[in-house]
Amino acid sequence: MKTRWLFVFAHPDDESFAAGGTIAKLSRAGHDVILACATSGCKGRSGEFQFATREELARFREQELRNACSILGIAELVLYRYPDGELQSLDSSALAHRIQTTIVELRPEVIITFPPDGVTGHPDHIAISQATERAVELAEAHYPEGRKPLFYYTSIPHYYDHCPDSGPTQTCPITARTNIRGFRQHKGRALQAYRSQIYSVNRAYPGVMDGDFTVIGEYEYYTLVRANGQPVQAKAASAALYELPEMELG
Repeated sequence: MKTRWLFVFAHPDDESFAAGGTIAKLSRAGHDVILACATSGCKGRSGEFQFATREELARFREQELRNACSILGIAELVLYRYPDGELQSLDSSALAHRIQTTIVELRPEVIITFPPDGVTGHPDHIAISQATERAVELAEAHYPEGRKPLFYYTSIPHYYDHCPDSGPTQTCPITARTNIRGFRQHKGRALQAYRSQIYSVNRAYPGVMDGDFTVIGEYEYYTLVRANGQPVQAKAASAALYELPEMELG
């Protein structure tokens, strides 16, 4: 059955790092995939490019995002254009309301965002996680009983495998995984679309910018947070990653 999935992230490229393979797999299966991106990434690195203003960089990164969306098969892109690096400074209720409005308008069956630690600890990632969770809770009242959306966190447990530093301690157990073996090329090509972010891509996925996608793992990982309008209590200790059940993609 065809379903609608909404991914909510903070910056251009978050979707490709966190869920590119899953998104491509969903699109190939005929599902509608929508991406809501909170900022245009105007404070990010610019790689090999030079820009006179942050507005120029924002426009460039938005085009990179559109290119990645085309590669992954994202059907609709929603741009909020909040200030990059300042999501935690916004009124949290206003940000949640903006996301709630998107949910109510589009009525996705599944909603996915960052976990509470933002994977990397980035303040924007944490803010979008908190706001999206609140938005889901508010939006559930607009769904019929028995048809309220599923809400997941996405995780990247291997993000720091090739990085010289390390990320925050995992704040929630991972409960499911998606096999993206047949879609690593899509994820790799989407990451390649972000030439301005070559530093970030190279540190997490060395070789991808040169066409070597073998560093991309065969699975992407998720945590079910809410179902049927109720919170889902994950087990205190997560299973080994290879023991996790496959996420139901419909």
